[in-house]
Formats: sequence, C-alpha cells, structure tokens
Amino acid sequence: MKAARGITVGSAVKAGRGITVGSAVKAGWEITDRDAAKTCREAEEKRLDFGSEMKELSKSGYNKENFRIVLAMAGPAIIESFFVALVGLVDSLMVSRLGSYAVAAVGLTTQPKFVGLALFFAVNVSVSALVARRFGEKEREDANRVFLTAFYFVIAAAMILSILFVALADPIIRLCGSSDATPEDIATHNAAVTYFRIIMGGMIFNCIQMVVNSAQRGAGNTKITMRTNVTSNVVNVILNYLLIEGRFGFPALGIAGAALATVLGTVVSCVMSLLSISKKNTFISLPFLLANKMRASFASFKSLVRIGYGIFFEQILMRIGFMATAVMAAKMGMDAMAAHQVGMNLMGLTFSFGDGLQAAAVALIGRSLGQGEPELAKTYGRTCKAVGMMIAVVLILLYFFGARWLMSMFFEEEHIIRIGVSIMRVIIFVVLFQIIQVIYMGCLRGAGDTLYTAFAATMSVTVIRTLVSWLGGFVLGLGIVGIWLGVLADQISRFAFASIRYRMGKWVKIKI
Repeated sequence: MKAARGITVGSAVKAGRGITVGSAVKAGWEITDRDAAKTCREAEEKRLDFGSEMKELSKSGYNKENFRIVLAMAGPAIIESFFVALVGLVDSLMVSRLGSYAVAAVGLTTQPKFVGLALFFAVNVSVSALVARRFGEKEREDANRVFLTAFYFVIAAAMILSILFVALADPIIRLCGSSDATPEDIATHNAAVTYFRIIMGGMIFNCIQMVVNSAQRGAGNTKITMRTNVTSNVVNVILNYLLIEGRFGFPALGIAGAALATVLGTVVSCVMSLLSISKKNTFISLPFLLANKMRASFASFKSLVRIGYGIFFEQILMRIGFMATAVMAAKMGMDAMAAHQVGMNLMGLTFSFGDGLQAAAVALIGRSLGQGEPELAKTYGRTCKAVGMMIAVVLILLYFFGARWLMSMFFEEEHIIRIGVSIMRVIIFVVLFQIIQVIYMGCLRGAGDTLYTAFAATMSVTVIRTLVSWLGGFVLGLGIVGIWLGVLADQISRFAFASIRYRMGKWVKIKI
C-alpha cells in the first residue's frame, strides 16, 4: 500500500502516529495493502477497547481523575468547614481566659442555638441538592427560581424566630440544664443568657449567608463559599481579641464581646455572599433574576419542602438528643461541662473534614444524577469515602498523642485536664465512624433520600445516644466518660444505617 503523501499507513501506525483507517481515508490516502489495512483496523480496535476500559474504570473504581475532581471541589469546602470549627475552638480558648464558667456558659447555648437554626439547615440542604440537580440538567432558570423562593422564606422565618429566641432566652437556657444553686452557677447562667440573646438577635445575617452559600455549593462554587466564611471567621477572631478583654481602646465586654464578634463576622460573610451572586456569569445570579423578572413560585417551594421536611424533623429530633446529652453533661458539674464543651469543639474539627467532603458529594452526586449517570454518582461517593478514611487516620494519631497538650491549652486546673484527656480517648474511636457516616449521609441527601437520613439520625441521636449516655453516665456511674460513650454509640449507629443504605444503591433512582 502506498499513500498519496509518500508514507504507508502501516508504517505510520507502527511509528505510533495515531493513524486510523478512517482518518487515512478522510485525508485522501490510497489504501492498497491488505496487511497495512489490517494493521490499521487492529490499532483502531485497540484504541476503542482502551477508551471503553477507561470509561468503565471511571464508573466502577478509583482513578486519579476522580480524586482530582473530588479534591478540587472538596478542598475549599474542607478548608471552609475546618476554619469555622477552628474558630469555634479559638472562641472557646479566648473565652476560657474569663474562667471555666464562661466556657460552660457558651456550651449551654450551643444546642438551643442549633435548634433555632434547624429550619435553615433543612432549607440549605434542599437548596444545594436542587441546584446541583438543575445544574446537571442545565436548567439555570429553574435553579435560580428555587434559590429566590428559599431566599424569601429564609428572611421571613429568620426575623420571626430571632424575636422569639431573644424574648425567651432565660427559660430556654434553664431548660438546657442551667441552675442557680451556687454563685458560680448563677454567673454561668447569666453569661449564657447574654451570649444567647446577642447571637440569636443577629441570626438573620447568618441565615442569609448560609442559603446563598448553599446555592453556590450546589453549583460547584465551593471556593466562593470558602473565601466568604474564612474572611468572616478572621473578622470574628480579630474582634474577639479586641472586645473580650478590651484592647487598643475597645471596651472589655467579656462574653458579650465574644457574641458581638460572632455576629459582626456573620454580617461580613452576609455581604460577601450577596456580592458573590451579583455577577451575570454565575449560575446563581441576581442580575439574571432581575433581567428575567423572576418570582418565587409555589412549585419551587413544594420542591424545597419535599426534600427539606425530612431534614427539618431530623435536625429537630437530633437537637433534642444533643440537648439531652448537654443537660446530662451539665449535671456532672461546671468543670465536667467545661471539658465536655472543649471536647465537642475538638470533635467539630473532625466533623469539618467530613462536612467538606459531604458538600462535594452533594454537588457531584446531584450533578451526576442530573446528567443521568448513576454509576458515576456512586464512584464519586466511594472516592469521597476513600479521602475521608485517609484523613481519619491522621486525626486519630493527632488526638492520641496530643490529647493532654490540647486540653492544656484551655485549662490550667489539672483535674479538668484529666477529665478532658479521658474524653479525648473516646473521641479517638468516634473519629473512626464519624467522617465516613457524614459522607455517606451527604451522598444520600444529595440524591434526595432525606426521609431515610431523618429516620437514621432520629434513631441514632435521639434514642441510642440518649439511652447509652444515661446508662453510662448515671446507671453505670462512669460520669462524663459514660456520656461520651453515648456519643460513640450514636456515631456507630449512624455509620451502620448510612453504609447499608448506600450499598443498596436505591438512592440513585430518586427523582427530585
């Protein structure tokens, strides 16, 4: 065979120039040699086989490209979530300079604060899941309509709940285990009420930035949300330094200063998040909404409710379980409660990694299912899990060897440090299950399987966690360690529920 261009197809193929029979014909080459033609066909078949193998690999197993995609999306989300948790830890560290009563006071406000935010967490998961699915379906208009509907709802709900929580702060804190048995208890209660009123009074700014950032995450814009929250928390830490003890001419406001710093940080993040959707070329865009004169719709609200109501009840029932644990910890005394609060903050650092990977899983799985590729959605879920397991190993080593050092950062009293170290020993086992169950739950929520996640969380947190904490802390007399065994039981239970459901694979068939 001779080609019109002075080279044989056979020699071109052997030379590795990527020539196929089809491309040779299109280029005007004259094929006369059967052996050369056969060589071309064999090369073409090998190329197609290799392409099929690579496509199958991407659907069924791990590969560098999937890891790259997951890390590119999860990286900013992990940094964001980790930084939020780290600032919570730094908050406690700064507040601890006022005394252990102040750390206990902030701890008393944690669960009622999250009860107040439960509705907004449900809306946020719904928005992320729906925007991700519409992104995969290339339905920009519908995605923006979903966001606008959620935005209006969040503003109205935040204003109403903010007023209620500020007005009822005192009885709410008492319900969480506060008492006035001693002067120290009275100081802790009063500090908790002050902190809670300021935080919940400014909750609208936090709620707005959360719903905007949830929409951005659904569209895959995790870098934007990372910048927003990191900046907000830097502002928080700076204002903590200035306002808690009073520096550079600023008043020393104590625990009220810490609360005010948190609120002002959310004001900054609120402004930044709104600016992030002010451009025309973003998937979620205010100019796009205005140009198309779009309005909130009842159909979008129904979609939000269909996904979100399960998550809302899940959050409420979970918070009841968390609050029961906090109340039992408070019954152990102020010192145990202070160590418990620091332990919860450290566990929050662990959660931040799972949360970042969960955000990536929600976006990637929603997008894959929107594109009609359920196997790719499963692959992304497995890849997120693999990354999570590697992170868990590192954290276990850190908590095992650094437990005493970490607790010594917060407390000078040796007996409180010992309590904290005993808590850290339990957290080491918690880490094994926490990150993976958070990722699996995120995969299920991203697919819209929210009723199952609500059932799993209710059984694990509200029932199993509360029951085991009570048995360990009071019946068996293990004190605060017994209560943390309840936390461990909760994580094991959620891991079991989530992994079983994930492996069944029915979640990829859910329509939202």
